[in-house]
Parts: sequence; C-alpha cells; structure tokens
Amino acid sequence: MAPAFETAETGAALPVAGTDLFGHPRGLTYIAATEMWERFSFYGMQALLMLYMTGHLLQPGVVEHVWGFAGLRAGLEAVTGPLTSQALAAQLFGIYVALVYFGPIVGGLIGDRVTGRTRAVLLGCGLLACGHFLMAIEQAFLPALGAIIAGAGLLKGNLAAQVGALYAEGDRRHDDGYTLYVTSVVVGAFLAPLVCGTLGELYGWHYGFTAAGFGVLLGIAIYLRGMRYLREPAGDRGGVATVPLTADEWRTVLALSVLILITASFWTVQSQIWNTYPVWVRDHVDLGIGFGLHVPVTWFQSLDAVTVLVLAPVLMRYWRVRARRGGEPGELAKLALGCSIFGLGCVLLSLGQWSAGAGRVAIVWPVLFHFVIGLGYLLYAPVALALVARVAPVQVRSMMVGGYYIGLFIAGIFAGWL
Repeated sequence: MAPAFETAETGAALPVAGTDLFGHPRGLTYIAATEMWERFSFYGMQALLMLYMTGHLLQPGVVEHVWGFAGLRAGLEAVTGPLTSQALAAQLFGIYVALVYFGPIVGGLIGDRVTGRTRAVLLGCGLLACGHFLMAIEQAFLPALGAIIAGAGLLKGNLAAQVGALYAEGDRRHDDGYTLYVTSVVVGAFLAPLVCGTLGELYGWHYGFTAAGFGVLLGIAIYLRGMRYLREPAGDRGGVATVPLTADEWRTVLALSVLILITASFWTVQSQIWNTYPVWVRDHVDLGIGFGLHVPVTWFQSLDAVTVLVLAPVLMRYWRVRARRGGEPGELAKLALGCSIFGLGCVLLSLGQWSAGAGRVAIVWPVLFHFVIGLGYLLYAPVALALVARVAPVQVRSMMVGGYYIGLFIAGIFAGWL
C-alpha cells in the first residue's frame, strides 16, 4: 500500500501520485523543472558576474555611481589591504557565492518551522526575480545581490527537501531521484551561459541579467502548476516541528555536520570555475576556432554542464548494473572517488598552462578539463546531497539540507581569498 502523504497547503492525506519521469513520482517533474529555471537564472549570473565586474562595473567612471559601494570597498580593504579591481571582484564574488549558499540554512529553518516549504519556495522565487531585474540598474547592484541572496536562501533548501519527501523510507529510487534533480540543475547551467552569457557578453550586460529574471518567472509558473503533486510526510504540516530529537538523531546531526564541513575542500575547487576560471580563460586561452571565429568565454560554463548531462545517464546505468551484482560502492567511497577525479582535472589544467609557456593555452586543455571534472562532480555533488537528505531527522531535514550548503559558504570565502 502506498504511504500517505499530504500537501503543505491543505494537510489532506493522499496516496503518492503516479510516476512519469523515469519511474519516479510525478512531483519530481515539476520540482526538477522549477529548479532548472531557477538555476538558469543563477548560472546566468555566474557566467556574467566576474566578467561584468572586471570589464565594466568596477571601472573608473562607473563604480562611483553604485549605491553604497564606497563603504563596502572601504570595509573590505580594512581587512585585506588595498585591492586592485580584479582582486576586489574576486573577493566580492567569493562573498556573494558564500552568502548564496549560507542562506539555505536560515531558509530551511524558516521552511521547517514558520512558513512551510511551499510558501518559502514561492517567496524565494519572487525575491530572485526582483534581484535579477534590479541587476539591469547599475546603481542598484548591491540591493540586487541582496535580493538574490535572500531568494536563493529561501528556495534551495526547501525545494531540495521536497524531493526527498516524494519517496518512502528505504526507496531505492531516492538517490536516483536526487541525481535527476541535480541533472535538472545542470540543464539550467547549460542553457544559462548560452542565453544570458551570450546576450550579456556580446550585446549588453543588462540584457543577460534581464533574461535571467525571466527564467525565474518561468520557474514560478511551473511550480504553481505542479503544487498539487508536492507532498510532505503525514503529520508534518511544514510548520513547527513539535517532536524533539532523540540522542541517536542528535548524533546523526553531528555526523552530518562534520561531513558538511569536509565538503568545503571539494567546493573550494569547484568555486574557482565560477570565480578565477572565466578571467583565466579570457586572458590566457586561445579562443580562436578558425575562419575568424572565437568562442565566447561564457560558453565554457555551458561546456561544464554538457559534460555532466552526457555522463549522468551513463553513470546511473553503471551503478544500477553494479547494484544488481552486489558491487555498488557505498556513498563515502563515491565521495572520495569524485574528489580524486576532480583533482585530476585540475592537474590537467595546470599542465595545459605549463605546456603553453609564454603563449596562449590551446583550447583542447579546458575542454578535456571539463569532461574529467564532470565525472568527478557527478560522483560527488548528488551523492552528498542525497546522503544528507536521506539521513537527516525529519524534524530538521530542510534545515540540514540547507546546512549542506555551509561547505559552499566556506568555499566561496576561501576561493575569493585565493
């Protein structure tokens, strides 16, 4: 008999809906599509932000008109010392990424204890849309970043926790569901640089940011349409969690917290792909492909996503075959393997820079780099997220899923400093 679930809005107990996405609950389709468009907006920003700051916003004659920027710069330089425009951009980007990924801790707590997950997701989407549209106004750069940070905080932990709520305890599809969810993230990450990045890099920065805002609006429409399929375990109204944690559950929370801190090492390297990497590609890679054509810098962010999309179904099939034979490795082994492969990709990139000498790096090196780290990412990111969402006690699950991003918070700060 199917386990009873209830909507966050009505509390009515209903059976799990039919399946329509690779044998997974129908609600996963809507969550994945919502996340895809939200990530479209986020990775549109990621593709453009460093190039925008170093190439335009922080230039003399422009930065003086950004509201509150002089005070922010003075505060940063009081800690770091004087910063060049590029160093300042790296620091700001690192802080922005760190706060984007710290927000889900607070947002998950709000979703668990105050508003419920569904309302938190909708409020987060609204703030995200406002933030991206404000990015079209240079003077409003800092308020725009603030709205995006707050919106991402409300959305990320709560939406990811809703994926776990679609599955019964012990359902083998749970990890595959998160792989599909993370794959939807990658679809958005693939589309965003091609659309937002091309518009911003070639036609005008503000066109790219506005396109990201429209992506969020599409995500809101999809989420509203699929809300009736988004259910939470019976007895959890998405409001105040009244059942206290047991001693064993507190030990689980502590163990997951240690794991989350360890993930910072992986995300520090991953964060460089958004921060230092696009500037390096712009300044050091030969982007010519013949016939007078050059690859836009932002397209490498799409290549990063393509490799994951290509490898994800292959890896899922491989693990299913291994599972049938009783040889699928545990989650911690997958995490270690993913880190190792990701590190190998960075070594290859360093070899490309070394082989170029005083000239520009051949484009084949970053292409190879993206395929190697794509495999490492798939072995790490969805597995770590699924582990937290599966093991965390239900009373604090959204908060712990949000807490998963504390590793990215630490990584963002450290990557900016590096």
